[in-house]
Amino acid sequence: MRRERALELIDTQSGGDVSRIVTAGIESLPGRTALEKARYLQTEGDGLRRLLLSEPYGDPAMSVDLIVEPGHPEAQAGYIIMEAMGYPMYSGSNTICVATALLESGMIEMTEGLQKIVLESPAGLAHITARNADGHVESITTQGEPAYVAERGLGVEVPDYGRVEFDLVWSGAYFAMIRAADHDFELTADEQIALTAFGDAFVRTARPGLRQEHPSLGDVGPLPFVHFMGRVRTMENGAVASRSATYVHPGVICRSPTGTGTSARLALMAGQGDLGPGDTLETISPRGNRFLGTVLANTTVGDFPAWHSTITGSARLMARSRVTVDLDDPLVDVSDLEQLLSP
Repeated sequence: MRRERALELIDTQSGGDVSRIVTAGIESLPGRTALEKARYLQTEGDGLRRLLLSEPYGDPAMSVDLIVEPGHPEAQAGYIIMEAMGYPMYSGSNTICVATALLESGMIEMTEGLQKIVLESPAGLAHITARNADGHVESITTQGEPAYVAERGLGVEVPDYGRVEFDLVWSGAYFAMIRAADHDFELTADEQIALTAFGDAFVRTARPGLRQEHPSLGDVGPLPFVHFMGRVRTMENGAVASRSATYVHPGVICRSPTGTGTSARLALMAGQGDLGPGDTLETISPRGNRFLGTVLANTTVGDFPAWHSTITGSARLMARSRVTVDLDDPLVDVSDLEQLLSP
């Protein structure tokens, strides 16, 4: 007889980025907090990430979010984020998707109008305001951990591209912040292949010796993200907007502007005095999808000046499915997967 297990999924998308929410089929993970559980998966159970982000089950451009028991008493649920690059501590688009899926599935009871919930990511608590109407989530505003500029004025010589100058900003992961115009990018849809090639070459060159430590989270791994910053322009209504693109190593350009990329941009601009509390920035991805970032207040992370901010976006549920995992399938690597799956 075949050895088969099952996973229950809710597929969602926010700004075009697909997040697969795993709601059932995984055994309880060791650890008290979402961070401890994520680190267990990273070292002992990476097979789940590889399974759902690789053919034939998935695609590296997707994300996976595993719902877990929270460790913090304020949180209604915890979640672990998995992407092509590994295990980011926080993600705006994934948080928007997870909150929407939990509310629309009834895993967290929905109330009409504005509803506040708290979720626990590996980076800490995400304070969320959902705008609900007629049993659906119309938008999510999420505030994760504060972002800070770790280093300014860095530069590296990238083969075939020359010198690339960047700033290093933390907003749930480290981002290399690059001015798109310096490299003749307008951040349009037809540039996505070129942006991917540039991002890949840059990350491979810049990673050695680059900061990997977070003041409270410790070693967070090598540089995973590049955020290309377009020109800032003021709209007719006075709002400030900018095209942007986020590269996820290896080989992915996000469909959305990304929440953490937007938060990193807000921290960079606020630190330069270009934005202040209450100011907003609308980021627009190469595919035309939009998130709204709002600066809240300054704070500190370790010795770094930092900024709280919120990201507002929306998500849509695309599918609810029960996936069969055949443990005897030669395309399924069970070495660090089988022990995770419920019998």
